[in-house]
Amino acid sequence: MDRRNFIKSTACASLAYSAFAIPAPRQNKKYTTALIGSGWWGGNILQFALEAGESRLVAVCDVDQNQLDTAIANAGKLSSDRPKRYTDYRELLAQEKPEIVIVATPDHWHPLITVAAVEAGAHVYVEKPISHTINEGKAMVKAARQHDRIVQVGTHRRVSPHNMSGMEFLKSGKAGKIGMVRAFVHYPGGPGETVPNSEPPAGLDWDMWCGPAPLVPYNEKIHPKGFRQFLDFANGQIGDWGIHWLDQILWWTEEKAPRSVHSVAARHIKEDNTTAPDTQVVNYEFEDFTAVWEHRQFAGNEAEKHNIGCYFYGTEGTFHMGWLDGWTFYPSNKDKQIIHEEPQLHEPDQQNIRELWANFLSSIKTGKKPVCDIEIGYHSTNMSLLGMLSHKLGRSVRWDWEKGEIPNDPEANKLLTRAYRSPWDYPIV
Repeated sequence: MDRRNFIKSTACASLAYSAFAIPAPRQNKKYTTALIGSGWWGGNILQFALEAGESRLVAVCDVDQNQLDTAIANAGKLSSDRPKRYTDYRELLAQEKPEIVIVATPDHWHPLITVAAVEAGAHVYVEKPISHTINEGKAMVKAARQHDRIVQVGTHRRVSPHNMSGMEFLKSGKAGKIGMVRAFVHYPGGPGETVPNSEPPAGLDWDMWCGPAPLVPYNEKIHPKGFRQFLDFANGQIGDWGIHWLDQILWWTEEKAPRSVHSVAARHIKEDNTTAPDTQVVNYEFEDFTAVWEHRQFAGNEAEKHNIGCYFYGTEGTFHMGWLDGWTFYPSNKDKQIIHEEPQLHEPDQQNIRELWANFLSSIKTGKKPVCDIEIGYHSTNMSLLGMLSHKLGRSVRWDWEKGEIPNDPEANKLLTRAYRSPWDYPIV
């Protein structure tokens, strides 16, 4: 970018940070806190929870003893707490009765654990996407409201300084009237390799890991980390990365959901164990604009300038909301300057969990809904799930967000839920 056409906005960023300043600690008391799902991202959340100084870690739960050992060791570097170890979240909730529960398990476990935690009286920080199917998310919202618990969803870009100032820019009308938004993730990759199934490693309860999902043979491509590309446990790239950027679209618009959804997806390149599409394009028709999601897991390059984020196409120019590259506005009038703002992100893994946790604590104290409330997470997750639902059906679907159903379409409505493996029961809607 030509530096003469580059303006770095810092005032908005400072304002964004101050909006989510860490609240004053509780007097002489800390919230009893439990972590369920102690892998990579669960460890990141726990780090910032402990650094905030208002949690006493009473328990960590994981079906993988290897992850459990690592999480407890890392927590010991940040706190003198001596958390108890659990492999079954039900026992943890019954024995410890924590005030706060962090749910950072694979996607297919989010609904059951979140519902059980709020029923046990806990406030919950649950990772995105909130659910594997739409009706699970509906049950999570219902449980949170019935039990009057705060449930924060880990869509931390809602508190990232550059995302906040970028939304202010868009909503102020500086990009003009926006008629289309394109959300996308283009990462490099290739065919991959097929890895044979094997016995689960020592210390891993694979049956419990699969839980309500089908009990499939263990494969190291699934656990740890790889589960999101297996449709028994997650919803591929649109369920993982897509929710972050589709959430940005819902944050910007005043519309709650699209009226119709049409997806085209395939595995054009991948030749490995994974089952999710490596290529997907989804069209979302809203009342006042069209949105598009697209991803590919190959051909990531510098040719397209930005490889992740959202392009908002307005009458005054094109606005790119990014991640590591902040946001940039490209005016239609070439005589006007390009406007850019750099991101302010935390390590590890370039995120803003600290601000989101601060907002979570503030909501617990005030009773106000958090910035990433469970209902917001429900609508954003549905954007991803509807894209996958259309792909599975092989056709378009309409969506009635108020009723939470696909009108006059019994075949499609069957995909709003799925059968659980015994002895697990699908959460009641």
